[in-house]
Amino acid sequence: MNKMQIVKGNEAAALAVRACRPDVIAAYPITPQSPLVEYLGQYVADGDLDSTMSEVESEHSAMSVLQGASLAGGRTFTATSSQGLALMYEPYFRTSTLRLPVVMAMVNREMISPQTVWGGPQDSLTLRDAGWLQIYVESNQEIFDTLVQAFKIAEDPEVLLPINVCYDGFYLSHMSEPIVLTEQQDVDDFLPPYRSKHIRLDPDDVMSVDPLTPGHLLTEYRMRHVKAQQRALDVIRRVDTEYEHLTGRSWGGLTYEYKTEGARAVLVTMGSMTGAARVAVDRARARGVSVGLLKVRCLRPFPEDEIREALQGREAYAVVDRNVSFGWNTGIVYQEIRAAMSGRDVPSVNYIGGLGGEDLTVDMFGEVIDELVGLADGNQPAERCQWLVNPLRAGDR
Repeated sequence: MNKMQIVKGNEAAALAVRACRPDVIAAYPITPQSPLVEYLGQYVADGDLDSTMSEVESEHSAMSVLQGASLAGGRTFTATSSQGLALMYEPYFRTSTLRLPVVMAMVNREMISPQTVWGGPQDSLTLRDAGWLQIYVESNQEIFDTLVQAFKIAEDPEVLLPINVCYDGFYLSHMSEPIVLTEQQDVDDFLPPYRSKHIRLDPDDVMSVDPLTPGHLLTEYRMRHVKAQQRALDVIRRVDTEYEHLTGRSWGGLTYEYKTEGARAVLVTMGSMTGAARVAVDRARARGVSVGLLKVRCLRPFPEDEIREALQGREAYAVVDRNVSFGWNTGIVYQEIRAAMSGRDVPSVNYIGGLGGEDLTVDMFGEVIDELVGLADGNQPAERCQWLVNPLRAGDR
């Protein structure tokens, strides 16, 4: 029988990784990711996880170690946050373009400066075009389940790309919630051992890896990489369905809809803020307000078809971002959705808030919904992008 535990988000991630039996783990501690690697180190020390833990001197080294391990045919895992990701940039990009199915937990944290260690997905969103798959989750249970799925997605022969499972620092990483663990035998049946066939360092079968590449071959590599990302859309959907058959739990694959059937307007969120938004939608529905919720889970590859299906024909939609797109004066997710909805005449508005770990409250989402309904009624917002400020902090500006 599957058992329930009350764990913090980082421990939920560690338990999922332990169940997936990686061959090599390499990571460097950084707030708020550090406890995740500490849990994994303890599992290895106690004999509960038969993996090689590589103690490295930096995040750059961590990803470089995993490149070698993955090239040798091993299942690999790492985790990082914020400035650690910045230091990892060179091997991070190389991992995807070498088509190495490394799994990484991204414990989202704001980038400095001004100095901050608090939660926010600006770190991973800034590298959304580095060729990795990126899935953003809402809860500790979704952390566990998505990391188990992530290994199967990344290692699928149709994909063979690295993947980020992104979750909000502190709001999830250090917050305790009940989760149901999947039995080890079920995980073993769901996720067979990984054996690299497309690329492998083997002295008995020599191949050249990453030589100086002429432009016509580089074009071929990029084209195949892009096509693999697009094939990942179907693989993510399929793996989520298979996991539902195994556990009874589905997270919607690429997106998740809540009370959108017949809704005039739709609120769009990503990550842990979705819980407060869902409560606000329930309250609005209780007042007879026709509004639904769309949670974006997969940002890369971008689920264009699902987004269009969920939003076209609505009278308005609003996207709440916990990040900024410099130069556009909007949030990043809003720009992605606007691109997907190009040519479809649906009024939209963007809100930016919750930066630097600030709370996005149910009441704040309630105000967003009220303004969204006004937009559906034909009332144009003063600005395409509006900044949400917690009323308790308004006097600090």
